Amino acid sequence: MTKTTIALASALSISACGTKKTIDLQGHRGCRGIRPENTVIAFEKALEIGVTTLEMDVVITKDHEVIVSHEPYFSHEISTDPSGNLITKENEKEHNLYQLSHEAIEQYDVGLRPHARFPQQEKVAATKPLLKDVIEMSENYTLIHSRKKPFYNIEVKRDPALDSLFQPPVETFIDLVLSEVQHQPFSDRVCLQSFDLETLRLIHEKAPEITLALLIEAETDVEENIKTLGFTPNIYSPYFALINQQTMDYCNEHSIRVIPWTVNKKEDLLHLLELGVDGIITDYPNEFKVILEEKEVEIR
Repeated sequence: MTKTTIALASALSISACGTKKTIDLQGHRGCRGIRPENTVIAFEKALEIGVTTLEMDVVITKDHEVIVSHEPYFSHEISTDPSGNLITKENEKEHNLYQLSHEAIEQYDVGLRPHARFPQQEKVAATKPLLKDVIEMSENYTLIHSRKKPFYNIEVKRDPALDSLFQPPVETFIDLVLSEVQHQPFSDRVCLQSFDLETLRLIHEKAPEITLALLIEAETDVEENIKTLGFTPNIYSPYFALINQQTMDYCNEHSIRVIPWTVNKKEDLLHLLELGVDGIITDYPNEFKVILEEKEVEIR
């Protein structure tokens, strides 16, 4: 019996044995595999597919708007400047979002340029949206189409080394984000995630009711990571290859949900289902939804 066959058999038995009957299917940057990342078009497509959660990133503009973007500048992988020139790796950081107003940012395109790593991505004109516009679209979409209201997993893209250069000071950054998501009708469906411990600590202090996720990218001990953070987050979100049984045992014992990123291969999905993760962040929610339905794993 091959490893793949074993994994398939294990995944098929999930519903029967009751290990994990439901899962949080999260569309990474909307659905980056098939639509331009972090755009309204991508988030709308993810809702059409039927994700549980829209995963996205936010940074701050010159006029202190919270804008959806993975980088605090226009990445050379996806961006075209207002004159129609392709942004290069050498000059991308000159197109600093924190030095541009929202009006100026709207003059750039982030949807037409072919993406070398995602050849299936449909190319369509698109701009970087404001967080509030993404949420408004999403809430309206689910109302019009009689869908379940989605959750929002929002990464606060703060790097301490970039304060006052590509982003405001940390407290200002957090206050701006909280002003968009706190005390709103959808607040109980918001999770704020970050790799930055100071960011998570400040959010926990200012808004203890907000769901928080600790992002992890290096192979480190889960217990030590939680101790270093200083409080127990609602969600532990490591790079998917770092998850093992020890991670799951610790998190289950401490009532911490485990939601790995970014999972794009079927065999990795099946392995993580076998371990019993609570959610999956993927660039291809369209493909994973089919697999989950085949395995009778309910998407929450």
